[in-house]
Amino acid sequence: MSIIQALEQSPVFFHLSIGILGLLVGSFLNVVVYRLPIMLQKAWRQECLAFLEQEDSQPTTSEVFNLSQPRSRCPSCGHPISALDNIPVISYLFLRGRCKSCKTPISIRYPSVELTTALLSIIISVQLGPSIQTGVALLFTWALICLTLIDFDTQLLPDSITLPLLWFALFVSLFNVFVTPETALIGALVGYLTLWSVFWLFKLATGKEGMGYGDFKLLAAIGALLGWEMLPQVIMLSAFVGATVGLILIAVKGRDKNTPIPFGPYLSIAAFIALIWGEKINTTYLTFVGL
Repeated sequence: MSIIQALEQSPVFFHLSIGILGLLVGSFLNVVVYRLPIMLQKAWRQECLAFLEQEDSQPTTSEVFNLSQPRSRCPSCGHPISALDNIPVISYLFLRGRCKSCKTPISIRYPSVELTTALLSIIISVQLGPSIQTGVALLFTWALICLTLIDFDTQLLPDSITLPLLWFALFVSLFNVFVTPETALIGALVGYLTLWSVFWLFKLATGKEGMGYGDFKLLAAIGALLGWEMLPQVIMLSAFVGATVGLILIAVKGRDKNTPIPFGPYLSIAAFIALIWGEKINTTYLTFVGL
């Protein structure tokens, strides 16, 4: 009996395992979302100084800073966070949302990301079942969550995530996981060129840049995974969600309409919807219009 057959016979165990895995991955995504932008800024600073042949005037530290080091600590008092205090969601509840040492409130965002990652992971496992499609969809969705949060915080979609995501989508198409290699390649080209064209049309018309190149690469990755046929749905969904959220922010918070709004989160939301329910949405629409 294969592993997939065994999991098919124990769906509750399968979904529970995926949920727990989602919690653990969500905890790691919190680290990536916080540290990766800092790592990129430090790298860019060093590259600029090297290009300008200037010395770094800021005090340097020998402490290694990457995704694994240094050990997680409280940003207020610097107290190291032990493994027992870093259990997804459970530790937050046990500590009542406060640092064990200084009692400073811990952002609700951390357990929220963990729970959201677990919930979306379970949705994938329920919809796709024990299959290679589930594994691919999980990895893709986790990357989308990470990109959404980073773009929301910094209005950046790092190449270190978008480009591997694009190549990953093209690679899995060789095994016809969701689409054929031909459809994936066309999807990548159409996805990139669609937003690239919008970018330049908007810039020529207004003299302003309406979006970043990271959005092009993200839509290319989405097109490579889902195929070019799904791109109109993704674009319409993301535009609808983005416009709705933008209007709400302007009406409720009085946000300046000229303030940039990151587009990556809306692309990611639309991509997840299309990944899970895209075929049903298309079928329902075609039935509604009588095609």
